[in-house]
Amino acid sequence: MVSAVSSITSMIDRPAAVAAAPAFGVQPGGVGVTGVTQTSFTDMMAQMATSAVDTLKAGEAASIAGIQGRASVQQVVEAVMSAEQTLQTAIAIRDKVVAAYQEIARMAI
Repeated sequence: MVSAVSSITSMIDRPAAVAAAPAFGVQPGGVGVTGVTQTSFTDMMAQMATSAVDTLKAGEAASIAGIQGRASVQQVVEAVMSAEQTLQTAIAIRDKVVAAYQEIARMAI
């Protein structure tokens, strides 16, 4: 069930032209002018999506382990609550992205 969500990270790949273009204030090696490594928004979102999928898989695995009697009720509840919080966060981010897209679509050209 959760494995279908893991394909999200494959859809986030950037085109080669965008990946090769340095961001403002960032040198081609990915290190900024101040020497601090910069990460792109796409990379950050990909990491968050991967982390969310891992959390949801852990919650699902804990639920199955609880049904089989291999996990305590407390462990199952903690894992499911963490998965629920992660899912609510992902839904909130999705809603904000859709709202931003709709706002852009309404702009006069």
